[in-house]
Amino acid sequence: MPGTSTTNPRLEYKTFQDIVPEMGTGMAAISHALRKSGIEPDLLEMLKIRISQLNGCAFCVQYHLNDARKLNVPAAKLDLLAAWREAGTYTAREAAAFDWAERVTLLANHYIDDESYTRVSAHFSEREIAFLTTAIGQINFWNRIAAPLRFTPPIPAGS
Repeated sequence: MPGTSTTNPRLEYKTFQDIVPEMGTGMAAISHALRKSGIEPDLLEMLKIRISQLNGCAFCVQYHLNDARKLNVPAAKLDLLAAWREAGTYTAREAAAFDWAERVTLLANHYIDDESYTRVSAHFSEREIAFLTTAIGQINFWNRIAAPLRFTPPIPAGS
């Protein structure tokens, strides 16, 4: 029936990797650059979770929750990401990153004005903004692969 939703995977992550190994290689190179960027690993993981929430990508939300937990990101920060503006638990730097991430991710909904750039640049250097925007682009790309193909979320062991 048209419009009926299902959660059955259309293609598994491993199968996708086998079909398009070059994509994984390219993404690994970007991930390596991001690790060397100097941006806090916990911030990058929270950013990836928030963007994946916006894009409705269950695989990426779970994947990056798993990684964030390995980095010992406080549970309250993970639990409240969907409502980060009201939560009062994030630093000004984290809030600036989340705001920038939402604006870049939802680009089709609004123009990114100079005021938005000024807000993020109050907390990040030009170099960091370049890496931050790269991280945003990378997870958006992954979301656009994993969500439509419905990769099965990677549930952590013991869950």
